[in-house]
Amino acid sequence: MSCDAERDRARRLLGLLDLTRLDDRCTEADIASLCRAATAGPAVAAVCVWPQFVGVARRTLAGSEVRVAAVINFPSGGEDVERVADDISETVGDGADEIDLVMPWRAFLRGDVDAVEAVIGTARESASGKILKVIVESGELGRPETIREASRLALACGADFVKTSTGKSAVSATPDAARVMLEAVRDCGRPAGFKASGGIRTFAEADLYLALAESILGRENVSPATFRIGASALHGALLDLLAGGDEGVETTSGPHA
Repeated sequence: MSCDAERDRARRLLGLLDLTRLDDRCTEADIASLCRAATAGPAVAAVCVWPQFVGVARRTLAGSEVRVAAVINFPSGGEDVERVADDISETVGDGADEIDLVMPWRAFLRGDVDAVEAVIGTARESASGKILKVIVESGELGRPETIREASRLALACGADFVKTSTGKSAVSATPDAARVMLEAVRDCGRPAGFKASGGIRTFAEADLYLALAESILGRENVSPATFRIGASALHGALLDLLAGGDEGVETTSGPHA
């Protein structure tokens, strides 16, 4: 790939990025810095933060088109339906545009489909029309067919996106998991999307997932409405690549989780 082609792809990837800060010790100042980075150079699709930081993210991003996503049921993937409902309602009230919900994957593995449907269904209702991304924690599910079935179930329960992982498990996003999840999105019979998240740090890694999405969904169908990459360090890598040919591009993306 030529340098110009790499920069074109990097610019496209930036517009598909959910810039993420989910370390346990982050502060409001860290989130404000993250949000300022999100609009430095080409703007990202969204920032993804803990629920308690939605307000500061919303204020810092005022006037921009960058969306605010918040994680719910994260990273445990518990089965407390009332807590999921309360947390989402509060987060939406604070200004979240998108909800990244961890599916109760342990319940799924033990065959308790009712528990999974209860959590995702409650999240769908509580999200009040906001984008709902369901994290299946693909690294914990293991087998491709198990990942496929979890993705199908999440989509059947109303997920707008299926997402690979929290980034807190031993195995995060993998191309094999992405492939079966993208196939589930393609075959679900309605508009839906896929988000790769966890361990994606370089242009080459990100471009692999983008190329996979283009091959399965069709290039014309890959946009922020159907494809995201959740990452922190990737942002700086993409800006650095652009800065190699574009004068004046800001290359500081803040602390990387």
